[in-house]
Amino acid sequence: MGSPTGRTLPFLLILLHIYLHGALSQATSPVGQRKPFFERLRRLEEQFQRFQEVTLTHLQGIASHYNLSFDVEARFRSLARESRAVALALNQSQAAMQGELGHLQTWVRRTQRRSQKADHRLLALSATVSEGSARCAREQETQRAAISGLARDVQALQDTLLRLTPLVHSQGARLAALEGQLRVASPSPATPKVTLAPSRPSNRSTPQLQGGRQASRAPSEPRDPPPDFAHRLQGAQEPLGLGNQQAWPPESPGEVCNVGPALIFPNASTENVGFLHPGFLTGLRALSICSWVRTAADHLGTLLSYATEENDNKLVLHGRDSLTPGSVHFVIGDPAFRELPLQPLLDGQWHHVCVIWTSILGRYWLHVDRRLVATGSRFREGYEIPPGGSLVLGQEQDRVGGGFDSSEAFVGSMAGLAIWDRVLVPGEVLNLAMGKTLPTGAILTLANATSVGGFVQRVNCTCLQLCP
Repeated sequence: MGSPTGRTLPFLLILLHIYLHGALSQATSPVGQRKPFFERLRRLEEQFQRFQEVTLTHLQGIASHYNLSFDVEARFRSLARESRAVALALNQSQAAMQGELGHLQTWVRRTQRRSQKADHRLLALSATVSEGSARCAREQETQRAAISGLARDVQALQDTLLRLTPLVHSQGARLAALEGQLRVASPSPATPKVTLAPSRPSNRSTPQLQGGRQASRAPSEPRDPPPDFAHRLQGAQEPLGLGNQQAWPPESPGEVCNVGPALIFPNASTENVGFLHPGFLTGLRALSICSWVRTAADHLGTLLSYATEENDNKLVLHGRDSLTPGSVHFVIGDPAFRELPLQPLLDGQWHHVCVIWTSILGRYWLHVDRRLVATGSRFREGYEIPPGGSLVLGQEQDRVGGGFDSSEAFVGSMAGLAIWDRVLVPGEVLNLAMGKTLPTGAILTLANATSVGGFVQRVNCTCLQLCP
């Protein structure tokens, strides 16, 4: 291996051979030559001993170096094992870190989507508020103009009354003179009634005082109205005001049967969901969604959600616990939405709800229990709801077929749900609310809810009142 021992041994063998050869040759020489030989032999022996000591020292050094190399190799093997263990732990930590980063990225994307939706809704809300402010300003201007016109009319009436007051006084004086003449002439009791009739038309400046046959009454009647006149006037106007305000509570539907299957969503779990297949096969420019709904929760939750890869809120009817109780956002192509009032639906009773929309002028209508509750226009005018998305009942989608939030889940029952790709006329809505025949042309019903998850129950009730 190139060590000092390997190089020294051949040299020693050569010296030994030379020494033996010299000894043999001197054995045959005379006795006088033996002393230098023994001297040389002694010196060679001493050199050989020193050489042995050096050799032994070298061998001991080689042995110590061998032990050291063996220890280094063992340490290298131990370090290799430790490095493999550290690499394995590092790989596991890296995998766990990548998993955590994946969850964090998913959460960040979801948060970004929600913040974007919130931003869009805030923009839409600010646009709506701006439009409402402009409308209020226009209405206030109109009201100010109307008040100004009314003030001018009142001033004109006051001027007319001021002009009429002297005429009324003059007519009263003429009437008093005629009464004095009648008393002087001592007429019969029936005569004043006959002679007073022509005296009333003498006021040609006041057509309000000319009443045809009523002119034959005594002059004191029109100047002294009955004591309960103001009360009767208020009583005549009061039902009109109550009729404009009293749209709730809805009328009881009575016994309604033959509404088809019902779905029961027992709690706000994100696992409770129903999927309508096959969804919308063609684009929709008109839409009618009708269903019987019963809930006793403090908010309505999501009745229906339609999501595509482009937009997870293409069509949504949802309410969440942060909204006004009973309020529902009717969304078509987020961020555009309208807020619909459905507060009376939170009483735990069955109610019939129809939401209708058309892209023509963006008209929409909300019917609840045979009443038109809300209507409007310019909501997604000319828009088309695209086909090929995921249609879900009871949950609001943050991505296609998932991303549910328990705060937006529906808790309650729905029955007789149906969707049309046209606008239902009021007569058809009335027939639905009375449990009559389903209008033709429904593209989806609860019979298409072929996939339900969680604790959702599908039941068949002969009548709504018998549903659990």
